[in-house]
Formats: sequence, structure tokens, C-alpha cells
Amino acid sequence: MNEAPFEEIEHTADWAIRVRGRDLRALFEAAARGMFSLLVDLAQVAPERTLELDLRAIDAETLLVDWLNELLYLSEDKGIAFSEFDITSIDTSMTAPGLAESRLQATVVGGRVHELRRTIKAATFNAIAIRRLDSGCEAEIVFDV
Repeated sequence: MNEAPFEEIEHTADWAIRVRGRDLRALFEAAARGMFSLLVDLAQVAPERTLELDLRAIDAETLLVDWLNELLYLSEDKGIAFSEFDITSIDTSMTAPGLAESRLQATVVGGRVHELRRTIKAATFNAIAIRRLDSGCEAEIVFDV
């Protein structure tokens, strides 16, 4: 993919980003990086704390929203911002006929920051859809601020 993995896009009331990745793993990593780049200068985040995450959801879109909201929660709870995102496993396969379960395992690294540029309350389900493209995947994510 030649395009940037994320970009801020116009949204009437909230903030939104468009993210791209060659696969779901890259898309989820770009979404996290894009979200935190709205909040802080990622270059100023020292790698002081590493956390392991294991999330499950009913489908890929729900998993994407849950992933971002879990990162926001942990960021606020621990008083840190995340700057490194490594999706070690992502699976969106069917577990039984008509029953989907998506799972993500990841390692994230972050540290304290002096100030936030913005505050995000949550990633939303507003028009969330992961689109498959010839070059990979794309999604637009709207954040409640």
C-alpha cells in the first residue's frame, strides 16, 4: 500500500479517521496509531510500560471498536498514552454455522505524556464498516469527543 496508514477526515460533530492496512492486523495497528496521534505527539511517548491484551467480539467491526475503546480505557486508567501496537494474533473465523467470533491478541507499549492535545470519549459504531480492497482493508472510524 502506498498511501499513509491513517488520515484525519472531516466529520460534522466529532472526529474521524480513515485507516488502511494490507490486512486486518495492519488495519487495527493503524487505527490505534491514528487514534493516539490525535491525542498526543507519538514521538514524545517514552516506552515505559508494556501491556498484553486479549479481546473477543462477535465480528471484526465490533472487535475494532472494542480494541480502540479498551486502549482508551487503559490509557486513562494508567495515565499513559500508547505509541507501539503489535497485533500478535487476529482471527475473525466462524466458530459454528452462523456464529462468528473474532479474537485479537496484542502487545502495546506506552508511557506518560505531559499533555493531551485532545480528549476522546470513545470510538463509536457510527457507520463502522471494514471494507476489503484490492490493496488490503480500509475503515472509517468516528470518535465521540
